[in-house]
Amino acid sequence: MRFVFFTVVFSVLFLLCGYTTWRGVQSLALFGAYKYIFAAVAGTLFISLMLGFLWGESLPAAWAKPISFLGYSYVVLAVYLLIAFLMIDIVLLLNSLLHFITNIPLFKLISFSIVLTGIVVAMCIGNYKFNHPETVYLNLESNKTKQDKSLRIVAVSDLHLGFSNQKEYAEKYVKLINEQMPDLVVIAGDLIDRSIKPLLQQNMQENLMMIQSKYGVYAIPGNHEYFGENMEQVYQFLQSCNIHMLRDASVLIEDDFYVVGRDDKSNPNRASLFELTTSLTPNKPIILLDHQPYHLEDAASQKIDFQFSGHTHNGQFYPINRIVKKMYENPYGYLKKDTTHIYVSSGLGIWGPQYRIGTQSELVVIEFKY
Repeated sequence: MRFVFFTVVFSVLFLLCGYTTWRGVQSLALFGAYKYIFAAVAGTLFISLMLGFLWGESLPAAWAKPISFLGYSYVVLAVYLLIAFLMIDIVLLLNSLLHFITNIPLFKLISFSIVLTGIVVAMCIGNYKFNHPETVYLNLESNKTKQDKSLRIVAVSDLHLGFSNQKEYAEKYVKLINEQMPDLVVIAGDLIDRSIKPLLQQNMQENLMMIQSKYGVYAIPGNHEYFGENMEQVYQFLQSCNIHMLRDASVLIEDDFYVVGRDDKSNPNRASLFELTTSLTPNKPIILLDHQPYHLEDAASQKIDFQFSGHTHNGQFYPINRIVKKMYENPYGYLKKDTTHIYVSSGLGIWGPQYRIGTQSELVVIEFKY
């Protein structure tokens, strides 16, 4: 699975970067020296992308972060350049019929300059939005037997800690969580980006074990936990951080409510939601963690009180968020199905490019009454 994933991603990136570099060189045809500079910069960024993508987890932390940042930034730049070049092509096609542009090379140069400036501004704003997560507050209530109790849950997903989101991010995220003074902390997968090696090298467990919660910290695997070491090593790492991993398992807390954690969809043999809940006391509230928000009707049919998911990143940056909306019933935010509350988070961290353009990094705080 990992080989197929990286092969497909590499092929798409190679074609994307190659095409936009060629078109950029064409746009700078009036300035010979600049087109060579652009090609050299694009080539350097592509090399950075491949270094980070293929060997980032093996590089020293001081090298890995800037290399991955430059390389992944190039992905965002190339996506927007592709869109811009397609739009320019439409204008030129119309021009071939209406002849409203007299100097096509100059038009290409001016258009490219404006587009490049706009992309850089959008990326600066997007990086700020990534580095300054919002806090989303929800007030939810169980439909089951009322005990006049309240539970403050801090829910996060998709931290993607590793060689790109390094130790300072782990420290910041823990601080944000603790500031909310939670009764319960849940992590809905992709805590680890690709490997636990960078986390161990940077001793991130000393940060993660500082999460303060009355009833503990519970996490589930996401698809990215399957990209690295075997799940036993991931389990041992989380255990060293005082984080309880629920992998097709449930826990009854204070004889009051259940936290149920599903294994990720990456495991074709994971238990069904029916199998996970059939033995639970039916009148006790159930909080479900399921990384990928597919088949939300299952949670409703099993009378889950609250499902928390991640994975989608809300598309991460425009226009991918428009594509993601077509892929999921609920790609982001709150949804209620029957008596089941469902929230899909855009994620506290991010995979790859550290930009939120049209989306926002977030921490979710739930006041859950039961």
